[in-house]
Amino acid sequence: MAQHANLTLTEAAVQLGMALKARGLMLAMAESCTGGMVAEAITSIAGSSAWFDRGFVTYSNAAKIDMLDVSSTTLEQFGAVSEQTAIEMAIGALKNSAAQITGSITGIAGPDGGSPDKPVGTVCFAWAVKNLPVTTCTRCFNGDRKSVREQAAIFMMAGLIEKLIRETV
Repeated sequence: MAQHANLTLTEAAVQLGMALKARGLMLAMAESCTGGMVAEAITSIAGSSAWFDRGFVTYSNAAKIDMLDVSSTTLEQFGAVSEQTAIEMAIGALKNSAAQITGSITGIAGPDGGSPDKPVGTVCFAWAVKNLPVTTCTRCFNGDRKSVREQAAIFMMAGLIEKLIRETV
């Protein structure tokens, strides 16, 4: 994703939209720590309704369970900030939308909430495409709350672009 590292939110959303539109696919997002930042960047683009179905902002654990079918056992065992939770969020977004591809973001934007194993800036991601394995990764971003959230949103969109380029979706 190095080629997308220096994109702005808007540039990432435009490139993602072009990739989705070219493939005739719909996207849904499941966001926690970014609070809908990816969905906001996408919907600021005229015509994005052709390729963006919906966004789920599931900030609380209850919202993750209610809206995305995240298992309470997963949340208890691994925590909200985990690749396991991100996977269930992405799959839940697929299941509860008309999208063929989804992304999920869950993390600790700060300034509080970090721990030695999950410091502030830790963000877990998942990308899901119908009938393909879910991919995940965890990154630790530096900066203040706004910066962590923006970096996470751009990283998510860059990951979606890469998935669309690399996979036969």
